[in-house]
Amino acid sequence: MNVGFATLAAAGALCLTAAAPALAETVHYTAQLDGKSEVPANATAGKGSVKAELNTATRAFTYTITYSGLTGPASAAHFHGPAAAGVNAPPVIAIKNLASPIKGKEVLTPEQVADLQAGKWYFNVHTKANPGGEIRGQLAKP
Repeated sequence: MNVGFATLAAAGALCLTAAAPALAETVHYTAQLDGKSEVPANATAGKGSVKAELNTATRAFTYTITYSGLTGPASAAHFHGPAAAGVNAPPVIAIKNLASPIKGKEVLTPEQVADLQAGKWYFNVHTKANPGGEIRGQLAKP
């Protein structure tokens, strides 16, 4: 059977188009939260962790954050960016329910996705004793 080049090219293009959704992926991020990562650093016994994932097709960002040992109740918590470790930045996602564990989901903008993927997001928890942030951690791929 003789199949023409145009037919093969069309079939190949169809296969590539059908495979396009497979290009979406889920990217995992983690962070360890502590006082020495805050800017400025502090000597809190508080600690915590962030586990998050990004669906690159839908830009859905889901997260679970746990923390303990703070100097007092959490007064605020945020994802911040864009910023490298050791640099402060404004909040990009404010957390409403501060009780540990914190779970949530947001749809990010393309710019937020780019900053997150570039390693320019961090998470921190604020307290009355440490209003600028008591524990902090930079999000990174594990």
